[in-house]
Amino acid sequence: MPTVLMICTANICRSPVAEGLLQQRLQQRGLTDWQVSSAGTWAEWERGASQYSVVVAEQYGVDISAHRARMVTEAMLLEADLVLCMTANHAEALSVEFRTQRHKIFTLSQMTDRRFDIVDPYGKPLSAYERMASELVQVIDGGLTKIIALAEANAAQRA
Repeated sequence: MPTVLMICTANICRSPVAEGLLQQRLQQRGLTDWQVSSAGTWAEWERGASQYSVVVAEQYGVDISAHRARMVTEAMLLEADLVLCMTANHAEALSVEFRTQRHKIFTLSQMTDRRFDIVDPYGKPLSAYERMASELVQVIDGGLTKIIALAEANAAQRA
């Protein structure tokens, strides 16, 4: 069963929404045994998802109300078959800190063969969260085939 880890800074805005959306898309494709989780590079353990992230996720039929923030660990990276970061800075930091895992660390936007950061809406109005969620949907939907292929290839190598 492949595993995907979504990364942002505090693990309360972008990555929980991305986690929920990706899990939803995988289930819609019948990939119900896949594991999707999220973590942050600067997270406060056990903090809930931001209120607006919960709201925008609900707009796409995803419930992240039970989410609790986690700080990314080496064990999480070792377990993951694919690590998808919201920004190039997240990907670079993880690639430097966890060199042996760099082959499976990408920005989420790279799954669509483009390179851009998913902007952090923290502290901004609901409209910023709605833009973030819309962008996540576009990138996940546009990159889903590549996400599946990379995660399956890395899972096969691990097995």
